[in-house]
Amino acid sequence: MRRSTLVLVVALAVAAGGLGAIALAPLWRGGDAFAACRNGQVAGGDIGGPFALVDGEGRTVTDAEVFDRPAILYFGYTFCPDVCPLDMMRNGEAARLLAERGHEVRPVFITVDPERDTPPIAGEWALNFADNAVGLSGSREQIEAAMRAWRVYAQAQPAEDGFYLVDHSTFSYLVLPGHGFVDFVSREEAPEAVADRMECFLEAAGA
Repeated sequence: MRRSTLVLVVALAVAAGGLGAIALAPLWRGGDAFAACRNGQVAGGDIGGPFALVDGEGRTVTDAEVFDRPAILYFGYTFCPDVCPLDMMRNGEAARLLAERGHEVRPVFITVDPERDTPPIAGEWALNFADNAVGLSGSREQIEAAMRAWRVYAQAQPAEDGFYLVDHSTFSYLVLPGHGFVDFVSREEAPEAVADRMECFLEAAGA
């Protein structure tokens, strides 16, 4: 992992107070079938965990249902003026490239702003970036549980005339069924690079 990425992982752990310390552990260990695919040697401790959120059709779905196929997960919000749309566009394009190679990969969007991003809004917004994308929202408690599980930081700025921005971490996460989180994706990575790395994980997993 590049030093800047490692520093950011640690910084986000500190910024997201109450999440507890993140133990940094080597990933390139003997027996790691994914070692050749990873972007680096270390990452935050346990990333990911159970959640129950609401999709665009109003159905409550669990993490097991959402990640029943390979996915590129992103946390953001629909009122985001630039970063979130660009990141989701990149993830959607990576999924399209993977589809051309015979791999079905689902872009997943989870809002960090459930007060404005209701399930229908989050679901519809996600579909702007891929036909198979899933957008999820829920109660503030449900969203915060998902954020804790994925070590996500988000903090709303003071509102001006009823409008506000939300500072948040901008990693995407590569997720495989049966394995869960396998690697981070930084926002500097191009769609082709994301597709190549996900394909590496899929091939290593025998998918």
